[in-house]
Amino acid sequence: MTTFLLLKWVHILSSVLLVGTGFGSAFYLYFIHRTGNTQAIAEVARLVVRADFWFTTPAVIVQPLTGYALITLTGYPVTQEWLLWTYGLYILAGVCWLPVVWLQLRMANMATLAANTHSALPDIYWQYARQWEWLGYPAFIAMLGVYWLMVFKPM
Repeated sequence: MTTFLLLKWVHILSSVLLVGTGFGSAFYLYFIHRTGNTQAIAEVARLVVRADFWFTTPAVIVQPLTGYALITLTGYPVTQEWLLWTYGLYILAGVCWLPVVWLQLRMANMATLAANTHSALPDIYWQYARQWEWLGYPAFIAMLGVYWLMVFKPM
């Protein structure tokens, strides 16, 4: 296996982990919220935080490293227009993701406390949940754009 193919495989795998974990986490937390079951919400929120740290965070780091290595190996200028769009969309997703991580940590803590004390989730939890959801939409759309650009590389 060549260095290029290994880097390409790691780049694709990390992109799948990044988007797949994000989408899967969002799916489960979004739908568990609709149940109103505090115990279940606490468990899913805890697992979403864990998935972000185990899968999403490493992928967020690996993506630009392998992307830069692939750009260098293929000879694309780093200032090519499709790459500039890729950087911008990736940064947009990251700008949305950072507050999402903070929100998820707070939400998991609040949900665990509510579950342990058999109390309702506080109003601030639901405010955070709405913010979390709305930050996810532009991040996900941005990552779809990155995928499109990676595949089609429009000149």
